[in-house]
Amino acid sequence: MKLWVLRHGEAEPHGKRPDSERALTAHGREEVLRTAAKLIGIPITAIYASPYLRAQETAEIVRTALNFAPEIRTVEWLTPDNRPQAVAEQLVSVDHALLISHNPLVGNLLGYLQHGHVQEPEAVQTAGLAELEGDLPLAGAMKLKGIKHP
Repeated sequence: MKLWVLRHGEAEPHGKRPDSERALTAHGREEVLRTAAKLIGIPITAIYASPYLRAQETAEIVRTALNFAPEIRTVEWLTPDNRPQAVAEQLVSVDHALLISHNPLVGNLLGYLQHGHVQEPEAVQTAGLAELEGDLPLAGAMKLKGIKHP
């Protein structure tokens, strides 16, 4: 099993609108395009994204850049404050998928899948892309192959 976990690109500052409605900035869209280029040739079978606007915009940019035909799968379990354990439970039947989400979930999920706990979250910048590999998405059962930042 391989998973790629992408944090959305830079978004508008907090305060102008509800967090779920914050859009990508022009810089954020550029970041996502640079990261999407790193996914060219990767055998992704599905793209899962948080319903938050900035994650949806990130997913569409990646989908377009990769000429990925299937629809984006919008899922509530990728919102920022969800528990990594709950996300891992959803990934049991997933293979070669791209997950698009937010911090703190992204850092906590990477820590959980590598170490079995969230006390060592990974630092992931906006539009940062992590690659994980393992037999199953269980606590401490996956190996982080690397994190690429735009």
